[in-house]
Amino acid sequence: MDIKDFFSGMFSNKPKNVLQTPYGNFNLAKGKDIKRVQKMVIDLQRTTDALTRKDIKNWRDAWQYAINVDSPSRQRLYDIYRDAEIDLHLSGCVEQRRGFVMARSFKIVDMKGDENEEAVHFFDQSWFKQLMRYALDSIYWGHSLIELGDLCTDGDGCICYSDVKLIPRKHVIPEYGRVITDLGQDWTTGIDYRQPPFSDWLIEAGRPDDLGLYLKAASQTIPKKNMLAFWDTFGEIFGMPMRIARTTSRDQKEIDRLDKMLREAGTALSMVAGMETEIEFVESGKGDAFNVYDKRIDRANSELSKLIIGQTMTIEDGSSLSQSETHLEVFQNLVESDCDMLRDIVNNQLIPRMVRHGFPVKGLRFDWDYSIDYTPEQQKAYEEMVLQHYKVKPQYFEEKYGIPCEEKEPKEEPDPTEPKKKKDGKPAETLSRFFD
Repeated sequence: MDIKDFFSGMFSNKPKNVLQTPYGNFNLAKGKDIKRVQKMVIDLQRTTDALTRKDIKNWRDAWQYAINVDSPSRQRLYDIYRDAEIDLHLSGCVEQRRGFVMARSFKIVDMKGDENEEAVHFFDQSWFKQLMRYALDSIYWGHSLIELGDLCTDGDGCICYSDVKLIPRKHVIPEYGRVITDLGQDWTTGIDYRQPPFSDWLIEAGRPDDLGLYLKAASQTIPKKNMLAFWDTFGEIFGMPMRIARTTSRDQKEIDRLDKMLREAGTALSMVAGMETEIEFVESGKGDAFNVYDKRIDRANSELSKLIIGQTMTIEDGSSLSQSETHLEVFQNLVESDCDMLRDIVNNQLIPRMVRHGFPVKGLRFDWDYSIDYTPEQQKAYEEMVLQHYKVKPQYFEEKYGIPCEEKEPKEEPDPTEPKKKKDGKPAETLSRFFD
């Protein structure tokens, strides 16, 4: 059965919530049938990506294909993105930004803002963390379409998803909300994944027209990779002194022996030659390759740092504490923006789907828990400020630090009318005796 015939028959005029397919009729009101349809829809024809050399012209042409209004295609652009993703400095910047977000603590609250500690268990799972990573990748790739896995139970017997999977980006055309099963297809023959039953199992991250930060990053990773290759070529040609042998012999075997001896002299400290043979080593007199190549690579790295993390000093050498603190504030603003994006995706897309799939999370919302993400200095100042103005129950410190606490006994204030006493208990002398 051709897969095109399968999908064409699926959307014929049938009664509501009923799909007739070669695999049988599906009542979309039943959860088990929705799962069966969902698994067959995402049966894409995967192909191997071609790892070929890319240049600025390829990047510009791929960009043009991606913004084509009639038939947008990001396939060539994603090949360039995959090539740029392996850049060490770029990946370090991405991991730093992603790591700050993933290290944040979160909580599940009800409509009144009260924390529901039991509901946190449904989100403190590996599938949820992987979903957040895929969602954060949309910042750089432009878009991520994430498929929720099968319903199952964890080790505690609570309902959860088996895993989450990323729909191959080359098969997704977010401008029109379609998924194509073959890379050669046009978007008009694709599946509308924003309509039920497919939308019940898919999470969409990123704007449909966003091409991601890798579009700008590629303009630096491509010339950087070329400069590294040029530098290697320079070192291969001019890094070692040229060896020249002059001989009066016309014997081809002798000439071949001398040529082999020079080629293999790279790891040898000595060689044997005839009296009539002259060996000369010629040093390179070319310009300073360091300032030509290394400076260009440094500039590319600094540009990538500014693009991904908004500054350079949190990942490169800084010059002063005050400047590094200012740069860190800029970086924190980007992290807050990423956190807001994830919060919107979880509250507006994930939780409604979890409710439909039977999770007991109706009326709850996801939020970041900033109360336990303070530095030790910030936490100390925060608690001292609270203790000065409010009475805190000992249970707070017992649960937080694991230290048994008891309230202090009230301190007795001395009576100002009574005479002061010395340490031995006798009344202290006063100046009044001098005036008797």
